[in-house]
Amino acid sequence: MFIALEGGDGAGKSTQLPLLQEWFEKQGKTVTICREPGSTPLGEKVRDLLLFQRGLEICRMSELLLFMTARAQVVRQVIRPALERDEVVLADRFLLSSIVYQGYGGELEVEEIRKIGQIATGGTLPELNIILDLPLTYAKMRRKGEPDRLESEADAFHDRVRNGFLTEARLFPEKNVVVSAEDSVERIHAEICRAIQERL
Repeated sequence: MFIALEGGDGAGKSTQLPLLQEWFEKQGKTVTICREPGSTPLGEKVRDLLLFQRGLEICRMSELLLFMTARAQVVRQVIRPALERDEVVLADRFLLSSIVYQGYGGELEVEEIRKIGQIATGGTLPELNIILDLPLTYAKMRRKGEPDRLESEADAFHDRVRNGFLTEARLFPEKNVVVSAEDSVERIHAEICRAIQERL
């Protein structure tokens, strides 16, 4: 089983991921967690390049292809082997983030990103995307530390990102479920678990 937690910056993915891992482990499942970009030596170098090298100019298409590079590596090195071992894979972001951040937010062609994503992943995609939805005002209040390159984008970009997630959920309801991230941590976790039980 392969599930991705998605949503805008500050929506609470990193808080919910270990709770979801614990929930699956109580059911006797072995869980592999990965983050995007990252979770491989190559992926971590790409992560540093994309998010923290502020003096480096990266055009939107280069940004997309760097994310896809890290994604291709984590699929082959981490995700696919875990699925072959019949483990549960939980991802902190996956292809939907590129569709939304570089597509809706960065205004690249969304359908082209889908095609590139199919190639990069070899068709290994989440069975379900859990989209944690949070208005930008609250998301900005929750962010901790110095913002990275994408977090530093203008509010208009982040508004497009949020609308992109919601649009994708409407277009592909069989693959995406939206969970409000405005509630308590415990209630959000319960809603995520309920969504997984209903869908998978």
